[in-house]
Amino acid sequence: MANPAGPMGQDDLGKHGLYNTGSVHWNLSAPALYQEAIRRGEGVVTAGGALTVNTGIHTGRSPKDKYIVDTPSVHDKVNWGPINKPVSPEIFNKMHQRVAAYLQGRDIFVQDCFAGADPDHRLKVRVVTESAWPNLFAQNMFIRPTAEQKVGFEPDFTILHAPGLQARGADDGLNSETFVLVNFDAKMVVIGGSHYAGEIKKSIFGILNYLLPDRGVMPMHCSANVGAAGDTAIFFGLSGTGKTTLSADPNRTLIGDDEHGWSSNGVFNFEGGCYAKVINLSAEAEPEIYATTHRFGTVLENVVFDPATRALDLFDGSLTENTRACYPLEFIDNASATGMAEHPKNIVMLTADAFGVLPPIARLSPEQAMYHFLSGYTAKVAGTEKGMGSEPEATFSTCFGAPFMPRHPTVYGEMLRERIASHQATCWLVNTGWSGGRAGNGGERMKIAYTRAMVSAALDGRLTAAPLRLDEKFGLSVPENCPDVPSDILRPRTTWNDKSSYDTTAAELCGRFADNFKQFETHVGDAVRAAGIRSAA
Repeated sequence: MANPAGPMGQDDLGKHGLYNTGSVHWNLSAPALYQEAIRRGEGVVTAGGALTVNTGIHTGRSPKDKYIVDTPSVHDKVNWGPINKPVSPEIFNKMHQRVAAYLQGRDIFVQDCFAGADPDHRLKVRVVTESAWPNLFAQNMFIRPTAEQKVGFEPDFTILHAPGLQARGADDGLNSETFVLVNFDAKMVVIGGSHYAGEIKKSIFGILNYLLPDRGVMPMHCSANVGAAGDTAIFFGLSGTGKTTLSADPNRTLIGDDEHGWSSNGVFNFEGGCYAKVINLSAEAEPEIYATTHRFGTVLENVVFDPATRALDLFDGSLTENTRACYPLEFIDNASATGMAEHPKNIVMLTADAFGVLPPIARLSPEQAMYHFLSGYTAKVAGTEKGMGSEPEATFSTCFGAPFMPRHPTVYGEMLRERIASHQATCWLVNTGWSGGRAGNGGERMKIAYTRAMVSAALDGRLTAAPLRLDEKFGLSVPENCPDVPSDILRPRTTWNDKSSYDTTAAELCGRFADNFKQFETHVGDAVRAAGIRSAA
């Protein structure tokens, strides 16, 4: 029997175009969602208590299938192109109607939540799913309202999640069977054709990235933590660069692992949970995150387990290298209760250099910080996006989050420049990628213990006082030494057996930086252009 109204006075789902559904499950608790997921065969409970699910062919985002509805209100503000692709209101309406028809007669799950820990800049989000486990994902990832806050909840944006429905590709005016359509006028997102729950999370992130600059808030693809002295640090970086790992420091309070805003009040988390990569995760190297993979309430995506004992094998990447754990922020013992902190004292830009030639840490001038923020160099890791091969791929993703930035990169870059100047933050470039050679060709991934030691020394001030040398290839100021880090690691060339190959590879990467930055040269001042890597190549 249909249950169109929520248990605490929520309005009819008809405002979202949904009619004649099956039972509507409003704001179920984690145990209740577990029960529904198991009853419906959506996943299994693995050793330790996590709910483990398989997302099928989509084990990462499908960026070519994401669109923004092109309406007059957003047309002149969106940076249209291969990332922010336009779709007509007519196509959106057609797919919305098809989703609504698909959900008729089906049981659905509704989760009301917040995006944004700062009440001054909070977005009310309603997530409607055809399955139980993505609803638990939403409950974990977003901020959970109190019972009182759920009464009369009026969402600012609604997500309709129907992965079982596939589009007809070009016949529908779309790229494939998968679709993620964001409509700012209708305040709605419709998702179909992909069970990967990261599409839910990143859709809201993209919405905040569009809305907040007009409110004087800089949205950031970063993690953040704060020390005992109140010194906030933020970590920019794409998936796989170490944002989650490095911010989960037992000696510092975790604000959040992926998405934040920087307002006049300081830094605040957009989320109430973490979405951590867990491939090759070990209890020794990352005990806080490892513990969450064996805990009731965590959702594990595409993690392999023994079918008899249900023991997890976090080192098995046969389904994907992009295995994920989604858990509430409070599962990390030293997580912030408020999700808010003061203005950053340190800004860390993380990159996973697939070429193995960038130094593992360098101190950046404000102009270099602007240059590297707009460049956003890193490496895509196999499995994080549909269609990637088995080898890592070097890429430049402006603002360390180009797939999620609807506005022109310089909008975010200028906000960062202003905030660095206002609050005198110290900026660092940290390479968590490869050393001793290219990825897949003699190089080894940087040891997490070394990276932790360098970041800790940067945040507590020890590296600020360390003598610096100028890296001749990249024009970067590199510390001569760092506690608990071998001196040769700080000099990438010494880790290569073939020094001439290092020189050739470094020159090649310098050229890539130069070619990529041409798109920004008319948008930045002389000082930023002079700080570019090509000036030292």
